[in-house]
Amino acid sequence: MIIHGIINGNYSGRHRGHRVPKAQSRKKLLKRFCFALRLSSYSYITQGRKIMDILQGLNPQQRDAVTHINGPILVLAGAGSGKTRVIIYRIAHLLSQGISPKHILAVTFTNKAAAEMKKRIEQFNETMDINGLWINTFHSASLRILRAHYPKKNFTIYDESDKSTVVKAVLKETNYDVKPNSVGSFISQCKNKMQTPSNHKPINFWEERMLNCYKLYQEQLEKHNGLDFDDIIMKTIHLFQESPQVLSHYQTRFNYLMVDEYQDTNYSQYLLIRMLAEKHHNICVVGDDDQSIYGFRGADISNILNFEKDYPSIKTVRLEQNYRSTKPILDTANRVIEFNRNRKGKQLWTEKTVGAKVEFRLLRNEHDEANFVVRTISEAMSRENRKLIDFVVLYRVNAQSRVLEDAFRMANIPYTIVGGMSFYSRKEIKDILSYLKIIVNPLDAVALKRIVNVPSRKIGASLVEKLEKYATINNLHLFEAMEKAELIDTLSDTQVKAVERFIKLIKKFMAIKDTMSISKLLNMLLLDSGYLESLKQEKTEEDKDRIENIKELVNVAVEFESKEQGIGLEDFLGSISLVANIDLWDDSSCVTLMTLHNVKGLEFPYVFLTGMEEGLFPHINSLNSDNIEEERRLCYVGMTRAKEKLLMTAASSRKLYGYGTGMPSCFILEAGIR
Repeated sequence: MIIHGIINGNYSGRHRGHRVPKAQSRKKLLKRFCFALRLSSYSYITQGRKIMDILQGLNPQQRDAVTHINGPILVLAGAGSGKTRVIIYRIAHLLSQGISPKHILAVTFTNKAAAEMKKRIEQFNETMDINGLWINTFHSASLRILRAHYPKKNFTIYDESDKSTVVKAVLKETNYDVKPNSVGSFISQCKNKMQTPSNHKPINFWEERMLNCYKLYQEQLEKHNGLDFDDIIMKTIHLFQESPQVLSHYQTRFNYLMVDEYQDTNYSQYLLIRMLAEKHHNICVVGDDDQSIYGFRGADISNILNFEKDYPSIKTVRLEQNYRSTKPILDTANRVIEFNRNRKGKQLWTEKTVGAKVEFRLLRNEHDEANFVVRTISEAMSRENRKLIDFVVLYRVNAQSRVLEDAFRMANIPYTIVGGMSFYSRKEIKDILSYLKIIVNPLDAVALKRIVNVPSRKIGASLVEKLEKYATINNLHLFEAMEKAELIDTLSDTQVKAVERFIKLIKKFMAIKDTMSISKLLNMLLLDSGYLESLKQEKTEEDKDRIENIKELVNVAVEFESKEQGIGLEDFLGSISLVANIDLWDDSSCVTLMTLHNVKGLEFPYVFLTGMEEGLFPHINSLNSDNIEEERRLCYVGMTRAKEKLLMTAASSRKLYGYGTGMPSCFILEAGIR
């Protein structure tokens, strides 16, 4: 109508206060209008093409999940159904709709998964702006928030080894006859449930002792300005509760939340997400109740089963088409999981209708079982031209790996064990990281005592004991006591000088840590501390390996700097403290051995599920409790890792104390395998 009016001269625009255009200017106005119209049309078509490109290749259910923008959505994603693809495409679709990347937060459980998502989104469209987009694990996202807003600055993160050191010190102080692992586990369970020493009520004498250990443990952490792994989320929630303006800032920033593996969330993780989503309710959770297998770590399957109670207006999408496994494998897995009652329910299907039958072999003992696995792998490599990386051997408990390892060594077949010693758990790496921790946080007594005499600088255990005694009497931290070494009467002149040299070294690096790159700081520290030279002087093969490991740590720092511009030493230490064993796993040229709990999220052409015996799998502990459904989910997870071939084995006799009855697992019967 406007164009018609301009052409015919009867468009006045008076309703908008415009003057009537003269005849000669009407042509100019028409040209401008047509240009704007073409530009608008081009933009609309381009935007439409982008959206179509994003949606291309998705099945109807995936497309439904990707295009739902506003309001809560639950995506029940079966094994191998393209769950990660849906999350990546959903982020891309949000960006294509003009939503700023800084308004999007995607949370997952492993650094490896987070890194893969970032990489695939960057590859999706090179022109797509993703600056400000947060794709993090629960702990790394929380750590970013704490670094920005937590009142106590320069805190350090205690890993499991550091935590164990503090727990042992507490047990020594209390003289309780309790295993350190039991105390550590109790503390983790409390923190995952947001229970502090003051708000947790013990129900028996044992819990009273545990609670006292928790109280003393937490006092040590506070004293040393340290946070353990479980504190990271707990302290973030406390921060939100105590500082509503900080919570409001992140609620306003993150208009769109996505949570991967929602079935694995514990109470603190659930609460964190609930608080962030409270303002907009634009939350998308992706998960599979049939793959909830971490109850022993505090994961609560009810978080996903009861999602609609928190968000009554939710949309639910089921991803049931499996792109990984063949029909025989899926049918077998479906038969097993259908015995569970506490589930949402779904039926996986695949277009790969042809495939090998699932096999079960009952062997005489664990040695025959291991030899069968090794022989089958050798034959498959010979007949089918398979590679070592095509195979994974799964087991319920770590103790099963020993016989399997022996068989692989005897057959000269390379293998790797996921869950073995982490790179960051090696002595030399822990030593150097402890130096860095002290430079950031001199109150960290655990790190300080680890390296105060490494390499040897004549500050032995007896001298440290004198320093600690002085610190206790004068209400000082250990580092502060060392700064006052010349005032301590019980120290000799030689001891005072040794302590002063060490303090001078640390203070030097505290002063320059923000003036140079982390990798340069590391290289200087290795030289000035004498650590590298002490290893070179030993000249053993073990020390040569340690030198190589230290060089690799420097490489880690260089890589970190290339990815994270302008990030400091505190952030570098924080990123390392959040690394899990599975993040370091490299599927290089060898057979993979791992527990069933470690395999979730992975896939292999050939899968061996070993130890399928009643009492071993399902585990004896689950048979005496209500956890049989979680064991069944664990079996389902193991079965659905297989792309082409699934072989299940059991032993009639097994020398594994406390496990196994010699009877095939009830899961074999439920699977209907003959």
